Amino acid sequence: MPELSPSDAHAAWQSGVATIIDVREQSEHDRTHVPGVTLIPMSEFLERIHELPDGELIIMCHVGGRSGQVAGYLTNLGTYGEVGNLTGGIVGWVAEGLPFAGEIPS
Repeated sequence: MPELSPSDAHAAWQSGVATIIDVREQSEHDRTHVPGVTLIPMSEFLERIHELPDGELIIMCHVGGRSGQVAGYLTNLGTYGEVGNLTGGIVGWVAEGLPFAGEIPS
């Protein structure tokens, strides 16, 4: 499973190569999020897995732990394309100066 920096994930997402899936919970997403990124909370992930689009996926969370678990799970399933983990999560994303809405996460 590839690890992607926030800048690399942003470039892949903006170019249409990959879709970013945020697995944080709704309350976290409400505080800080990346506009246009799909939210499928980890607590709902298995019941909503059918919502994942085809193609490459980048999984994000707060700092990279939960997203690493989900990315590993999807990779092991083998039914999805390339699945990457966004290292540093939303915290790293904001630290790199990439676009976001809401509060600066800590």
